[in-house]
Amino acid sequence: MNNLDGPATNAFVAHRDLLFTVAYEMLGSAADAEDILQEAWLRWVKVEMAQVQEPRAYLVRITTRQALNRLRTLQRRKETYVGPWLPEPLLTSPDVADNTELSENLSLALMFVLETLSPTERAVLVLREVFDFGYDDIAAAIGRTSTATRQIAYRARQHVDARRPRTPASPHEAQAALGAFRTALETGDLQALLDILAPDVVFVSDGGGLRLAALRPVVGANKVLRYMVGSLCKADGTFTSETTTVNDNPGLVLRLDGEIDGVMALRIKDARVTGLYYVRNPEKLARVESERLSRRGFLQESR
Repeated sequence: MNNLDGPATNAFVAHRDLLFTVAYEMLGSAADAEDILQEAWLRWVKVEMAQVQEPRAYLVRITTRQALNRLRTLQRRKETYVGPWLPEPLLTSPDVADNTELSENLSLALMFVLETLSPTERAVLVLREVFDFGYDDIAAAIGRTSTATRQIAYRARQHVDARRPRTPASPHEAQAALGAFRTALETGDLQALLDILAPDVVFVSDGGGLRLAALRPVVGANKVLRYMVGSLCKADGTFTSETTTVNDNPGLVLRLDGEIDGVMALRIKDARVTGLYYVRNPEKLARVESERLSRRGFLQESR
């Protein structure tokens, strides 16, 4: 039977955004998530559809298993990664990601915490806490019993809750803080920059050994300010910024002489910046640049 037409294709297309988000939350890489979807599709078209009772659960099971295999490979690579590893940023403003199932669980801050879990713990937590899958379905996806899956979920939840970023700011509060931070950054107003930073602010940067970045998180407003000022002073060119939404959080796309330098996501609480997550690794920025170029081309064509 040819599964390239009819119910199989319709089911895959209907759940594609869900499958991408499952893979992305497990892997932290949009490029790898797309690869996983290709692998899932190749397996899906070989399935006898008459034997599939719930296409959504079946597709998630295939995607999870492929993502788990990829995650174990990625973890070995991360052992030799230079400095902190941050997820590949996604621009999640409505004009860029209309069809992607996203939530605050996609924040770089939370995904940074997920990096401390084992591959199996991460898969269980994502499927249970983010997508509310039942334990039986999760157990089938990871190849464990339901009882073992419940125990894994409990351990993973405790681990993450102890490190999870607290309740995010309201959209209005977040945009106000983002605007103040951007203005202070672009004008070089150090006092204004210090005022918008929370005393215990955390700055995490990811250069992947390809660009300058802190080798470990920088903690404390004064230390973060000194690091940021020092980094700007070393830059040979002019910095500009544009506001955006990064993984469903307020953020900036920073450019040096017009070329993208990095993407920064902000965590905000009580009108102050409590976390800065700056991705500079160029290998993680290709999708961001292509999305913005595509969007600009669309706008020009529509005029």
